[in-house]
Amino acid sequence: MPVGGEEPVSRMPQLRLDELLGELQARIDAARGTRDRVHSLLEAVLSVGRELDLAHALRRIVEAAAVLVDARYAALGVIGPDGQSLSQFLTVGIEPAQAEQIGQLPSGRGILGELIKHPEPLRLGELSEHPSSYGFPAHHPPMHTFLGVPVRVRDEVFGNLYLTDKRGGQDFDADDEAVISTLAVAAGVAIDNARLYEEAQRQQRWLRASAEITRALLSGVSRAQVVELIAQRGREITGSELADVCEPSAGGGQLTVQLALGGDASARLGLTVPVEGTLSGAAFTTGSPTSSADLGTDPLYRAGAHHARDTGPAVAVPLGTAGGEPRGVLLLARPAGEPTYTAAEIGPLLGFADQAALALELAEHRRDAEQLALFEDRDRIARDLHDLAIQRLFATGMTLQGAARLIDSPGASERVMRAVADLDETIKIIRSTIFGLRARESGEAQSLRTRAARAVEEVQAALGFSPRLSMEGLLDTDVTQTVADHVVAVLGEALSNAARHAHAKRVEVTLQATATEVVLTVADDGVGLPSGGRRSGLANLEQRARECGGSLELAAPESGGTRLVWRAPLVRP
Repeated sequence: MPVGGEEPVSRMPQLRLDELLGELQARIDAARGTRDRVHSLLEAVLSVGRELDLAHALRRIVEAAAVLVDARYAALGVIGPDGQSLSQFLTVGIEPAQAEQIGQLPSGRGILGELIKHPEPLRLGELSEHPSSYGFPAHHPPMHTFLGVPVRVRDEVFGNLYLTDKRGGQDFDADDEAVISTLAVAAGVAIDNARLYEEAQRQQRWLRASAEITRALLSGVSRAQVVELIAQRGREITGSELADVCEPSAGGGQLTVQLALGGDASARLGLTVPVEGTLSGAAFTTGSPTSSADLGTDPLYRAGAHHARDTGPAVAVPLGTAGGEPRGVLLLARPAGEPTYTAAEIGPLLGFADQAALALELAEHRRDAEQLALFEDRDRIARDLHDLAIQRLFATGMTLQGAARLIDSPGASERVMRAVADLDETIKIIRSTIFGLRARESGEAQSLRTRAARAVEEVQAALGFSPRLSMEGLLDTDVTQTVADHVVAVLGEALSNAARHAHAKRVEVTLQATATEVVLTVADDGVGLPSGGRRSGLANLEQRARECGGSLELAAPESGGTRLVWRAPLVRP
C-alpha cells in the first residue's frame, strides 16, 4: 500500500511531459503552417511576377492577396493622376450581378480614402468604428474586419490592397499584415515590369504605325486616307473607343468633325464643335495636348458632340500648326470607367500627331501642285479652243452661209441656215467656257461668270450629272455687284430645288446680259412644280427680283419639267 502523498508526486513528471509534448506539437503545427504560408507566398510572388500584361497582373495580385490571408473579399484600387481618387477598382468575392446592383465603383472616400491620404498598413477589427468610415451603398454586402496595405512602384504609391472579412470570423493579425506587405512589394516589382513591357510593346506598335504612315505618304495616297489611317492606328494602339479629327471651320470659332471612328461615328461626322467649352477646342486654342479623366462629367467641357454620359477618359492632341494655329485636332476617348490616358501614352501620341500634320501639309502642297497643273491645262484648253476650234467653226459657218445662197431648194437652204445658227450657238457656248476657264486661272473671285460656273459645279454631286451652262454678253462689266449677288443667289436656289425636288435628268442654265437687262434661265426635265407645295424658296426669288426692279416667271413646258426665268434691269428705273 503506497504511503500517503506519494501517488501525486509520481504523476507530476508525466503531466509535465504531456504539456511539453503538446507545446511541441503546437510549435510543429505552427512551423508547418508558417512553412505552408511561406510556400503559398512564394508561389503567389512567382505567379504575379510571371505576368507581363498589366491588366492580368493586377487581377493576379488581388486574387493572390485574398487567398493568402483567407479573406472573403479583396480589392485593388489604382490611384488616379490627381493622387486623391481611384481610377480603377478590381474586386474579388463580389459576383458580377451583385456588382451591377451596387452600381458605381468606389472613388476613394471613407476608409479607402484614408489609405490614399496616409499610405501605411491599416488593420481594423470593425470597419464601422473607424472615424473615416463612410458606410456602404445599397446592395453592398456587410463587411467588418479590414486590412489595407499600399502598393508602391519605385517609391510612388500606385494603389492599395483592401481585404475584408477573414473567414472564421477572426481578425487580421500581424502575420497577415506581414504577408500582404510582402506581396505588395512583389506586386510593385511586377507592376513595374508589366509597365515597362507594355511601354516597349506600345513603342513598337507606334514605330510600325509610323512606318506604315510614311509609306502611305510616299505612295501619294489621298489626304483623307492618310488622316483616317492616323486616327485608326491611334485609336487601336491607345485602346480608345472613338477617334475624331476636327478641323477649323471657315467662319472661325468652331471646329468641324471631318473624320469620326467608333461609337456613333455617323452621328458625329460633319458636326460643328465650338472652340469654347470643348476638349478639342482647348487643345486647338493652347496648341498643346489636353486631357480629361471623365469627359462625360467634366464641368470644364460641357459643350460639343463628345460630351456624353458614357464618354470617359479623353485626350485631344493638336495636329501641327499653320499660320500660328493648329491644322486640326485628334481626339481619342475611352468608355466611362476605363483608365485615364497616361503621360507614357500621350508622349508618343504627340509624335504621331506631328506625322498627321505632315500628312496635311504634304496634302496641301500636293493639292497646290495639282491645282497649278489644272490651271495650266485649262489655259492650254482655252487657248486651243480660241485659236483652233472657234476659228474653224466660224470658217465653217461662213462657208455654209455662202453656200446657202447657191442652193435653189428652199427646204435645203433653210436646213443649211439652221446649221449655221447651231454653229453660232456652239461658238457662244465655247466662248463662255473659255471665259470661265481663264477667270478661274486668273483668280477673279468676284467675276459673275466665275461665280455662276462655280455654283453649277457645286451642284453636280447632288444632281448626279453636270448641268449645261451657257453665258452670253458683258456679264462681268455691265452687271453691277449688287445684281450679280442676286443672280448667284437665285441660281443657287434654283439648282438646289432641281436637285432636291425635281428628280431631273437634264438641267440647262442660260445667263445672258443684253443691252438693258440680265436674264437667268434654269430649265429641267423633272417632275415639275407640285401643286400646293412649299413656296418659301420661290417667294425669296420673287422678292429678290422686286428689289432689283425685275421679275420672276415660272412655266411648265409641254415636254415636262420646269422653266424658271429671272430677269433684272441693268440700270434700275
